[in-house]
Amino acid sequence: MDSQIESKAGINDHTTVRKQYHTADRLNTRISIHSKYSTNKQGFGNWILSHYEIREGMAVLELGCGTGEMWVNQDEMISRCGRFVLSDFSEGMLNKAKETLRNQNGIEYRTIDIQDIPFADQTFDVVIANMMLYHVPDLPKGLHEVKRVLRKDGVFYCATFGEHGMMEYIYSLFADYQLQRHVNDNFTLQNGEKKLRSVFSDVRRFLYEDSLEVTDAEDLADYIYSLTGMTDLQMLSRDEVRSVLEKNMQDGVLHVPKEYGMFVAGE
Repeated sequence: MDSQIESKAGINDHTTVRKQYHTADRLNTRISIHSKYSTNKQGFGNWILSHYEIREGMAVLELGCGTGEMWVNQDEMISRCGRFVLSDFSEGMLNKAKETLRNQNGIEYRTIDIQDIPFADQTFDVVIANMMLYHVPDLPKGLHEVKRVLRKDGVFYCATFGEHGMMEYIYSLFADYQLQRHVNDNFTLQNGEKKLRSVFSDVRRFLYEDSLEVTDAEDLADYIYSLTGMTDLQMLSRDEVRSVLEKNMQDGVLHVPKEYGMFVAGE
């Protein structure tokens, strides 16, 4: 789920997004640090799922499904759906989702760009777009497409990150190096509501309380080097990056703040 950072230069570049998510390797690196060190043991994916109101027979579309890991062991929820479509902009990522969920029945897989959703008006009761709206080159167009394919009483669920979480903290550790920050703030917990309200009349925000307690600096270094948006930091040697991280540990633990949450929107 934690695929949130791209350089601002790449925000409106589909080529950059394709490169970042051509395979699941980098995404899995980012997911693993959350699985290993998060203090909130519920898990962000489980927390997101707890907000979904999917009733019997509903048609559900997920945009940007990634590896599909969130839907593992969610057979009961999927079986409730009259139609369940998982989609991603990246064919490589969609193939990974098919592999992850190969034993799960009742799923349609489609390669879809949110800016041009290939379904008729009012097709779905629920549309989901988690941790991906900040990548959309023309976000207003993408949001209007979501509203178009939603039924009148439909609901749009979209998780994202805040502007005061992991990236801000990591950059603060390297303040002496005067690095240029490249953080994608195209759709965050701070500005997402305003952008959604330009399309949807009812918008609610929910915050997920969590942090990381990292005991192995090497894992956080892996995370840093998996991101395409931290090029300045990645120019430092790995030994130097690890050294700075280790110097900021307290009793062998690096306490890293996280800021995640989601919006629920509709008419």
